[in-house]
Amino acid sequence: MTTHLLSEQNTILNKFLSEIRDKEIQQDSMRFRRNLERIGEVAAYEISKTLNYTTRLVETPLGEATVNMIDDRVVVATILRAGLPFHQGFLNYFDDAENAFVSAYRKNHKDGSFTVKVEYISCGSLEGKTLLLVDPMLATGQSLVLAYEAMCQHGGTPAQLHVAAVIASEQGVDYAQRHLPQSTHLWAGAIDEELTSKCYIVPGLGDAGDLAFGAKL
Repeated sequence: MTTHLLSEQNTILNKFLSEIRDKEIQQDSMRFRRNLERIGEVAAYEISKTLNYTTRLVETPLGEATVNMIDDRVVVATILRAGLPFHQGFLNYFDDAENAFVSAYRKNHKDGSFTVKVEYISCGSLEGKTLLLVDPMLATGQSLVLAYEAMCQHGGTPAQLHVAAVIASEQGVDYAQRHLPQSTHLWAGAIDEELTSKCYIVPGLGDAGDLAFGAKL
């Protein structure tokens, strides 16, 4: 797996990252959602540089122009619910992409451990396509890997896999590297070192789903 750390570059992305981490600014849920969306747009732009292109002719009112156009059949997939604003950022740029959604959640046990359950999949064929699997927080990596496996069981194996996260943990990156195809590209805004006992990323930003859409029961 190839890992791309987007915050290594001095770009506007770092402003969006700082705001979604800031405990004062992130209390504005509308701004939090918009920042997730904007980070998705930046990541989509960076991923677009690695896709396959063919030169095509475009007829203008005054003549013809040559333009390099994406050949890949792109599918943008996310894990509900926290992934929705991030997903929208990708869809703003890959506006003709197909879409896929997975509903997954942590089932907590009395001993403090948890298992990840996949409940629902909405996914068309993935055969021969380029799958962008986008999820804001890559903590343990279990939800991500289960979502990918469930989509492949439902829609077949994509030709290419790109995984995008706003913030990842080192443990999550390691888990993804061990369980996803070797050719996978991982795009992360930032990679943090620690996980809490409840598997929240530190320093992270908190619960992305709650900050975007309100606390859940």
